[in-house]
Amino acid sequence: MEPTGERFPEQRQVLILLLLLEVALAGWEPRRYSVMEEAERGSFVANLANDLGLGVGELAERGARVVSEDNEQGLQLDLQTGQLILNEKLDREKLCGPTEPCIMHFQVLLKKPLEIFRAELLVRDINDHSPEFPEREMTLKIPETSSLGTVFPLKKARDLDVGSNNVQNYNISPNSHFHVSTRTQGDGRKYPELVLDTELDREEQAELRLTLTAVDGGSPPRSGTVQILILVLDVNDNAPEFAQALYEVQVSENSPIGSLVVKVSARDLDTGPNGEISYSISYSSQEINEPFELSSLSGEIRLIKKLDFETISSYDLDIEASDGGGLSGKCSVSVKVLDVNDNFPELSISSLTSPIPENSPETEVALFRIRDRDSGENGKMICSIQDGVPFKLKPTVENFYRLVTEGALDRENRAQYNITITITDLGTPRLKTEHCITVLVSDVNDNAPAFTQTSYTLFVRENNSPALHIGSVSATDRDSGTNAQVTYSLLPPQDPHLPLASLVSINTDNGHLFALRSLDYETLQEFEFRVGATDRGSPELSSEALVRVLVLDANDNSPFVLYPLQNGSAPCTELVPRAAEPGYLVTKVVAVDGDSGQNAWLSYQLLKATEPGLFRVWAHNGEVRTARLLSERDAAKHRLAVLVKDNGEPPLSATTTLHLLLVDGFSQPYLPLPEAAPAQAQADSLTVYLVVALASVSSLFLLSVLLFVAVRLCRRSRAASVGRCSVPKGPFPGHLVDVSGTGTLSQSYQYEVCLTGGSESNDFKFLKPILPNILSQDSRRKSEFLE
Repeated sequence: MEPTGERFPEQRQVLILLLLLEVALAGWEPRRYSVMEEAERGSFVANLANDLGLGVGELAERGARVVSEDNEQGLQLDLQTGQLILNEKLDREKLCGPTEPCIMHFQVLLKKPLEIFRAELLVRDINDHSPEFPEREMTLKIPETSSLGTVFPLKKARDLDVGSNNVQNYNISPNSHFHVSTRTQGDGRKYPELVLDTELDREEQAELRLTLTAVDGGSPPRSGTVQILILVLDVNDNAPEFAQALYEVQVSENSPIGSLVVKVSARDLDTGPNGEISYSISYSSQEINEPFELSSLSGEIRLIKKLDFETISSYDLDIEASDGGGLSGKCSVSVKVLDVNDNFPELSISSLTSPIPENSPETEVALFRIRDRDSGENGKMICSIQDGVPFKLKPTVENFYRLVTEGALDRENRAQYNITITITDLGTPRLKTEHCITVLVSDVNDNAPAFTQTSYTLFVRENNSPALHIGSVSATDRDSGTNAQVTYSLLPPQDPHLPLASLVSINTDNGHLFALRSLDYETLQEFEFRVGATDRGSPELSSEALVRVLVLDANDNSPFVLYPLQNGSAPCTELVPRAAEPGYLVTKVVAVDGDSGQNAWLSYQLLKATEPGLFRVWAHNGEVRTARLLSERDAAKHRLAVLVKDNGEPPLSATTTLHLLLVDGFSQPYLPLPEAAPAQAQADSLTVYLVVALASVSSLFLLSVLLFVAVRLCRRSRAASVGRCSVPKGPFPGHLVDVSGTGTLSQSYQYEVCLTGGSESNDFKFLKPILPNILSQDSRRKSEFLE
C-alpha cells in the first residue's frame, strides 16, 4: 500500500496539472464525428485513442468511459482497441425530429487522473421515410367561373427526413384542366398549388378526380400520393382573406389546458353561403402529437394538451379559411413556447467511498455530476452542502463535483454523517433537489475506558451474609467492537494493612462488587480501594476509579441504663417534697446505646407506677416530673418502672425501676447555674462524663447518710431546727453531678441534698436541676423551707 503522506502530494500535482490543461483547452472546439442513421450496432465511429494521443492500454488504466448528456448509452468505448463504436442503431428522426443538423453531445471521462474531453456526434440523415399527406383524399370546391391561372392551394405532404431527402417536387395525374406548381416558402418547405389551365363547365363535368404525387430528393427517391376530388361550383368570385398573413404568438409551457393561444380572423365579401367561413388546420409541424384545437366557427386556437419546452420549443400551423362557395384563403401561425422553471436539477453519482477510517487526512468521498434540463437562467445551478459537517465540495469541470473531508474525522464524536447535497437553480421560482449521502466512519482504538464516576460510595449493612453483592462500578469505552470491550480488576491497595483480598472481590466482566465476609460496624466502619478498567484494543488502554465502602450500622445493641444503677445493689431512693408544683423535676433516667444513628435514638416510657397519674416521664430526655399537685393523702413511697427503647428496626429496649419518697419540710435553696464549661471540655468523650456521674452519685449517697445522722442528733433543738434545713458544715460538695453536651444527656444538671426535721423516713432526696425554663419557679421558693 502506498504511504498516505506520498499519495496526497501526487494527487495535488495531478489536480494542478488538470487545472493547467483546462486553461489551455478553454478555447478548443469540441471534436466532431459523424455517422449515418440506422447504422448497425458495432459500427466504427472513431479511434479515440489516436485522437486523445493515448496508447490503447492507457484508456483502461485511466478508467476511460463515455458519458452522454442524457445518460443514453448510444455510444460505447472499446478499451481494448480504443475505438468508439455504436452501441445501438440511431434514429435521427427520433433523436432530433425536424432539427438539422442532428448533433449528440458527449464527453470522454478519464478518472485517473480526472480529465474530460468534450465531443459531438453528427447523425446524418438517410432517405428512410416516404412523403405522407395528412389525409387520404382532398376535396376542392372550384367555381366554374374561375379565371384561367387561378391558383388553388393544396395540403402539403410531410416527410420526416430532412434536407434533400425531404419533399422536393409535386406532380399531378394527366388531365385537361389543371397542372400543379411547387412553391417554396421562406423556411425552405415546399407546398403544391393547383393551377387552372382551362375553363371549367359544371354542366359538362361536375367533378374531377386527380392523383397528386409528392416526390422527395433521395436516392432512390420516395413518393406519396393523395386523391383530389374537385367539385365544380356555381358563381363564387370572392375568396376569404385573413387579417394577417402571419400570426406570431408566445405561450408559456405551463399554460393550462383550454387556454386561448390566438384567434385568427378572415372575411369574405360574398354573401349567403358563399360568405360563410369555416376554419381548419391545413398543416402542422407536429401533426402526430398536435396540442392545439381550432374552432371552425370562431377561429380560436386553444390548448388541448400540456406544452413542454424541453420537448418541442415551437410550432408552425397553416390555417385555411373556406367559404360556402369553395373558395379559401391561408395564413400561418407561429407559436413559440416560452420556458418556465419546471424541471428540478438532477444529480448522478459516479463514485462513492464509505466507510472512511477515523483520524485520516483529507479524503475523497464522492464524485458526482449535476444538470438541469431548463434553459437560460432556469438552467443555471448552485451546488452546496449543509453547514456543520466536516466536508466540503470542490467543483471540477463540466458540472462535476468532488466531495472531500476537511480533515481527520473522529468516530467517537460522530460515527455516521448524512450529507445532504442541495442543488438550486436560478430560475423563478427557484427549484432545488436534495440528495443524501451516508458516510460511515470506521474505528481505531484511541479512547481509554472511562468510569461513569471518578469515585463510588457503596453502603453495606453490618452482619451481612458472605458473597453479598454490595454494588457495581461501570466504565464505558467510546470506541467500538473489541476496542470497546472492558474488563475490571482490583488494584493493589495503598494501605498495606488493609486485607482487601479477604474483604471484596470484583466480577471482571460486569464490574459487580461482592463482600467476601460479614462486616462489623463497631470494628470497621469504612474502607476504600481502587478498581481498574482495561479495553481489549491494540494497544490496550486503561483507567481507574476510587471505591469507598461505608458499613451501615444495624440495631444489634440494646440500650444500657447508666442511672439509676442496675448492678443489683440497694436501690437509690429519690426524695420528692409534697409542696412540689406540677412539672417538678424529680429525677432523670440516663441511658446510652452502642449503635449509631436512629438505632441510638432513645425514647422513655412509664410502664408501671404505684399511683398512676401522679408522675410522668418525658419521652425524649427521660426526665421524671410530677403530673399534678401532691396531697397528704398520696402514699409516701412510690415505685416507677421505666422502659427505655431505641428507634431501630426491630427496636430493642431495657427497663429500670425508680424508688420515690414523698417528704415534708424538704427545702430547695437557690443554687447558681454552673459556669459554661471550657471549649476543650465540650470535646471530652461520653465515657469521662459517665464515670464522673457514677462517682458523684456514690459520694452523694455516703454524704447523705452522714447528714441524716447529724439531723437526727439535732431534732431535740426544735426551736432552732423546725422549718429549716440542717446542713453540716463539714466537707460537702457544691454539686454532685454535672453532665453536659455529650451522649444521651441533653442538659447540665446540679443536685444538692437537704434533710428535713421530723421526717419518718431515713431516705434522701435529689432536688430538681437548675434549668433556665424553671428558674422563675425556683426563685420564688429559694428562701422558703419545706415542712
